Amino acid sequence: MRLSGSRLTVERGGRIVFSNLSFGLDAGGSLTVTGPNGAGKSTLLRALAGLLPLSGGTISCTPLSGGTLAEQAHYVGHADALKNLLTVTENLQFLAAMLDAGYGGMPVETALAELGLSHAADLPVAYLSAGQKRRAALAKLLVVKRPLWLLDEPLTALDAASQARMAKVMAAHLAHGGMIVAATHAKLGLPGQELRLGVLA
Repeated sequence: MRLSGSRLTVERGGRIVFSNLSFGLDAGGSLTVTGPNGAGKSTLLRALAGLLPLSGGTISCTPLSGGTLAEQAHYVGHADALKNLLTVTENLQFLAAMLDAGYGGMPVETALAELGLSHAADLPVAYLSAGQKRRAALAKLLVVKRPLWLLDEPLTALDAASQARMAKVMAAHLAHGGMIVAATHAKLGLPGQELRLGVLA
């Protein structure tokens, strides 16, 4: 699989966020998107996820084994997108049922163990700390297998031990031919390319 963007331009509120942005990413590769606040890191991820329209340029992913690019990608944004009244397990079971497109994935219990969250499996999300909520949101990456991960500040609110666990999860995904595009201010330690965005005048 290869993901590429050619001369991408996004405009929001009458302002060009970025323009003529190009990149290419092959299976097993990562693209770390860096830059100051307002440079367009989150905007790029949302455009790749199909949540924002392009003003110009094209995004392609070949080959597509069926469905759209968005259906083969996981997007984890700033919001954890969890239901506070449901338990961690119930949230992930719901996401698995909603997102599964035949790719398979880990059982919920295994995914929570990978992220050190087994002890919180039966707690309502409302009772979790910020770091625990973040790990619960990231667990969907494992519960439903998809080749492309679009991660917006994936280490936010994670302590050192949880960051190390997530680093192993990301490395394993790449080792199995997955792809990661991550917007971050932190050091993720991912091998691969870096794309630095700057604020346009």
